[in-house]
Amino acid sequence: MKTLSHPATVAVLLGALLTGAAHALAPMPPVQHAGAVEYLSGGIGKDEATAIELVTKQWPLTLEFAVKDKKRADFAADVNVRVRDARQHTVLQTTAQGPFLLARLHPGHYTVQAKFKDKTLHKQVTVRPNQPARAVFLWPAETENHRS
Repeated sequence: MKTLSHPATVAVLLGALLTGAAHALAPMPPVQHAGAVEYLSGGIGKDEATAIELVTKQWPLTLEFAVKDKKRADFAADVNVRVRDARQHTVLQTTAQGPFLLARLHPGHYTVQAKFKDKTLHKQVTVRPNQPARAVFLWPAETENHRS
């Protein structure tokens, strides 16, 4: 077995370990259940948003919610979400507590309905095995009282 003696190699490994430890300490919202579906939602605050972004590839579906405000987008929270399968059965109905909602869904075709304030958006998503899907819901700036 080789020992690490080169200072640059040791520094890179130490940096990687410290970065991993910092991410491990980042706050993560709890995993919740709706029937057979596991999900988590949140992402308010930079640390929690970063923590969620780091795990999105481990979840079959990531939904992201924002309101377009002139040249940028602001996060949206308290979004009512309903996910229906190909037979139009509701498999998940919840309120997203932040700009992200991650769900463990079986592979298949789904319709996602997201309602924020008085505007409802719909998207079709396909979840494939070992290939995370992502859908971004972006409401127009005129969505009344959009700041959460």
